[in-house]
Amino acid sequence: MFKSLCEKAFTKALWVYHVNTGACNGCDIEVINVLTPYYDAERFGIKLVGSPRHADVLLVCGPVTRQVAPAVKRLWEAVPAPKLVFAIGSCAAGGGIWFDTYSVLGGADKVLPVDFYVPGCPPRPEAILYGVAVALGLAPKQAAPVYSRQEFLSFLESGKLPEEFAMSPEQAQEAV
Repeated sequence: MFKSLCEKAFTKALWVYHVNTGACNGCDIEVINVLTPYYDAERFGIKLVGSPRHADVLLVCGPVTRQVAPAVKRLWEAVPAPKLVFAIGSCAAGGGIWFDTYSVLGGADKVLPVDFYVPGCPPRPEAILYGVAVALGLAPKQAAPVYSRQEFLSFLESGKLPEEFAMSPEQAQEAV
């Protein structure tokens, strides 16, 4: 459902507002690198805008600090609906190396509803472009879901295996 909504709402272009919430600027440099002629993000319709009121996407880099959290919430409210949030880098995904410091709340998901994560410290420009392409439906998602042993056993007990587990019940018992 979310994919079809993105395809309908963001058919032509993504106008991006870049937000630094306390990063070391490593991810910022890679985001700006994506916009250079070498990677040419504009071929996908990705354009950097100077105001959140013109944006479709908030691109968040860095861990969310206590000082910047209220401003980020106001930024989120300023972006017109429908809107997306991309967390770029390890710090925006979960706080990075700063996750347990006194001045950091954590990743961007502590303040904003994050739609897509692009991990890395810093993520390569190709990874950022791939994340945006997955969000737009231009590229297939290649990450497989990860289940713990306990989740797998609860699937076996309920008798309802996800479609990723294309195996017979005998094979499932052998796997346990």
